[in-house]
Amino acid sequence: MCILAIQYKTVRDAPILVAHNREERLDRPSQPPRIQPGKPRVVCGTDRKAGGTWFGVNQFGLVIAALNRATPFVPHEPRSRGLLCRDLLGAKFADEAAERAAEELESGRYAGVNLLCVDNRCGRVVYGGSRVQVVELTAGLHLLSNGNLDDHHDPRQEFIRRQLTLQKLDSAVTFLAVASRAFSRKPDAFGRRGVVISNNGYGTVGSTLLCLANKTSSSIYQYAPGPPSEVAYEDYSALLRQVLSTDRERRTAEKDKDKASASGKAKAAK
Repeated sequence: MCILAIQYKTVRDAPILVAHNREERLDRPSQPPRIQPGKPRVVCGTDRKAGGTWFGVNQFGLVIAALNRATPFVPHEPRSRGLLCRDLLGAKFADEAAERAAEELESGRYAGVNLLCVDNRCGRVVYGGSRVQVVELTAGLHLLSNGNLDDHHDPRQEFIRRQLTLQKLDSAVTFLAVASRAFSRKPDAFGRRGVVISNNGYGTVGSTLLCLANKTSSSIYQYAPGPPSEVAYEDYSALLRQVLSTDRERRTAEKDKDKASASGKAKAAK
């Protein structure tokens, strides 16, 4: 399954706020977030079985997340949806990533998947089920799981929506604090009013909290390497800020190079 909440373009100085619980087989090996080799620079966790990812951010501030989607058809040997998620992190913009995702999903090589593609310019959700559909992400709070965006018939989505609207989410700190509690909540004895799941070797295997702020130094990346009801979130913000600073470092180096070249030419002219 998997479940995600995003607060988009409503919090001053932090246009992208995300909480995401990954659900998978409990024995499937994975690696916590790391800066990956290659360009563009990407920070993401890694599925050690197939080599893909379920959630990542690249140097351009593009966020890609993959969630299972219920579908009546699954190909005989599907390509990993995590590999597709990893591929999409090579894009520069969200609309470009969503277009690539739709083209790939039309091939019929994948099991059902929902893909979030979002940056501070625009956001898209791509449904890859019985048919492929791209949905615009508007400003506000949105929930996504294994069906459509903002499905009011999904009890877990509605539980999270209630939790996240009990108070005004007017800052990144408030969103992350409330989301961490909501996404760590176990269901009650009747299987209701909760998010974390565990059933017959399948369940919540990790959780991510993300704040992409206008200032790189204020961006936050926290990850729990297990059900957040049992495992504390760890801080990976330094890795995120390092990745987001890539373009700034390149531009600074280019300016320094241009200045040195101009200085050299001036001396030569003398």
